[in-house]
Amino acid sequence: MKPLIVLIASFFVTLLVTKLANGQADIILAGNIAMATMLLFTAIGHFVYTKGMAMMIPGIIPFKTFLVYVTGLIEILAAAGLLLPQERLRTSSLLIVFFMLLLPANIYAAANKVDYQSGTKEGAGINYLWFRVPLQLFFIWWVWYFGAN
Repeated sequence: MKPLIVLIASFFVTLLVTKLANGQADIILAGNIAMATMLLFTAIGHFVYTKGMAMMIPGIIPFKTFLVYVTGLIEILAAAGLLLPQERLRTSSLLIVFFMLLLPANIYAAANKVDYQSGTKEGAGINYLWFRVPLQLFFIWWVWYFGAN
């Protein structure tokens, strides 16, 4: 829920700032700045909640902690890529693949009640997917819509 709030708030703040600065709101810039802000926000979690995020990765996959750090770094690089018009389309395409690859980890975490912030198995559980799956699809749409322009 927090990433969605960051995304939407950043979007409307950027719309307001571009409207005040240029006399016209720049929706594409606002969409990309908002996603970049959200990615930076979520990347922080990879370095602050490493243990809990590693618990989200199925046991069969090795080097969990390393993968958490790498995915955090990917989010930082993607945030930068969205802000560079010449890299936006390529970054958006890769980010859509990235979001699709993350969905199984979110499903696994929900099925195993992983609370990534506390690093325990006392999370919301499978009901969380009623929110998370549509949210992930929304993020994919957002990146496709704003990143392709």
